[in-house]
Amino acid sequence: MNRTKVKIIIYILLTVISLVMIFPFVWMILTSLKTQPESLLIPPRIFPARPQLVNYLEVWRQIPLLRYFLNTIIMTVLTLAGVLATSTLAAFSFSFKNFKGRDLTFLALLGMMMIPQPVYLVPAYVILAKLRWLDTFYALIVPWTVNIFSIFLVRQHFKSVPWSLYEASKMDGANDLKFIWHILLPISKPVLVTISLFSIIGSWNSFLWPLIVTNSESMRPLQVGLAYFSQEQGSMWPLLMAASTMIILPLVIFYIFAQKQINQSFVSSGLKE
Repeated sequence: MNRTKVKIIIYILLTVISLVMIFPFVWMILTSLKTQPESLLIPPRIFPARPQLVNYLEVWRQIPLLRYFLNTIIMTVLTLAGVLATSTLAAFSFSFKNFKGRDLTFLALLGMMMIPQPVYLVPAYVILAKLRWLDTFYALIVPWTVNIFSIFLVRQHFKSVPWSLYEASKMDGANDLKFIWHILLPISKPVLVTISLFSIIGSWNSFLWPLIVTNSESMRPLQVGLAYFSQEQGSMWPLLMAASTMIILPLVIFYIFAQKQINQSFVSSGLKE
């Protein structure tokens, strides 16, 4: 079998896999445009007879979707800012600072990644209750502003930066913050995009933690609000699919605009000694 045939087979397989992965999203959008009877037809009808754009308006009428979006955006943006700040500063300390117990502390942090979330849900809830942070943005944001995996990724990238750059900056009179801002961050865009992507998706899709720490409807993010909407609507599939489409759309738009940086983030980058 020559290389051309192999490439053709690979492309066919990739196309089939792509179609299989895309189909649920296409079905979600098509269902959101159907009437309730159409969504329950057996055998199912793929395309709606008359697209019902009114389903999207009906979702806005039945639930405070704008409030859910606002809560999620606030949670996502502030959590991302915290993750970028803490990951950069912690990674700098673990890469360019020599202090007693540095490597042991880093290994301890990595070990904490193996602790599953359900283990610390109750202690975290008790702490937040004593701080009176339940049902506030503090509970939704502060516990997630430090991400060990992000610290690990940024630290691994910083370790590839020549030590001579740090020494040269110190000789020029730059302090640590100037070195981070003017030298490290400009050459670290790919890894910063990577951790930003993980943080945004994680915050946008967060469900279990917001479900536990929020009580009022005014503090619910999108995923929790959609879960309550699903319970209330039962089998109203067109409305559920319309709500799901609107929730996913911002992530799709984000990917379209950040596609170039996201692709670069998966390529190893940095200066070589």
